[in-house]
Amino acid sequence: MLAQQLANGIVAGSTYALFALGFTLMFGVLGVINLTYGFYFSAGAGLALYFTAALSAPIWLAVPLASASAGLAAILLDWMLLTRLRHAKAPELASLMVTLGATLFLYSVATAIFGTDIRRFPAAVFEGGAFEIGGVRLTLSQLLIVATAGFAVAILLFVMRGTRIGLAIRALAENSDAAQLMGVNAGATMRLVSFISGALGALAGILAGLNYNAIQPYMGEAMMLKGFAVIILGGLGDIRGALFAGLAVGLLESLTAGYAASTWKEAVGFVLLVLTLWVRPAGFFGRASVRRA
Repeated sequence: MLAQQLANGIVAGSTYALFALGFTLMFGVLGVINLTYGFYFSAGAGLALYFTAALSAPIWLAVPLASASAGLAAILLDWMLLTRLRHAKAPELASLMVTLGATLFLYSVATAIFGTDIRRFPAAVFEGGAFEIGGVRLTLSQLLIVATAGFAVAILLFVMRGTRIGLAIRALAENSDAAQLMGVNAGATMRLVSFISGALGALAGILAGLNYNAIQPYMGEAMMLKGFAVIILGGLGDIRGALFAGLAVGLLESLTAGYAASTWKEAVGFVLLVLTLWVRPAGFFGRASVRRA
């Protein structure tokens, strides 16, 4: 019982972590909380469903196509919504309100086109299968979620710490004006960050859709709330923090559902969030900002 609950928690936590990776990268570099990010989760799953069901594309082709499409949409939305605010150095509240309005619009359009009914992948798209290891039952989609989350974290850490692109991204996150004076192409770097973030959010949605085989336009809303909890717990802008916080929230939710009551599961992340803000406002891996008069 305990082993199965821990396994379920790791799978859920890996989904949260994968989703939060793009969210924390977007905030850390672009400096805004973009509320349209949850839409990429829904859009990725919806696009993968369209490619497989309507166009009969194999899942191995639908996944990168849907992720890349969401990444391109993230670049477009960032340019349309936030570029002007960024140039005007508008306060954070302005970006929150603009992206909130855009999110409501995007969900409304998606609902008008696809409806609110739950849709499912065709039966032959993904042969899930199940494995039993030491009394713990895991499906292929669950193993894929855990492997993908770990791989994404490893690749991001390598890119951020071991490449010139990563150096440019970190410089832009630290001080955009100084980075541009040192020759960093801020526009291209921001577009790259938007693409990576949107693609990661979409990838999380696709894998969650495959795991539960349930897709609908508003599935990104609930995940967005979890994403907030995870990136604040782990530290805003910290990749390692997103992974560990995602796993922590998933494990606590699973243990709460298994040994207390499933109705309390949704509150676990937010109780942990409040406690963290009281004890360590910067998050487990975050650095407290220094304000000077």
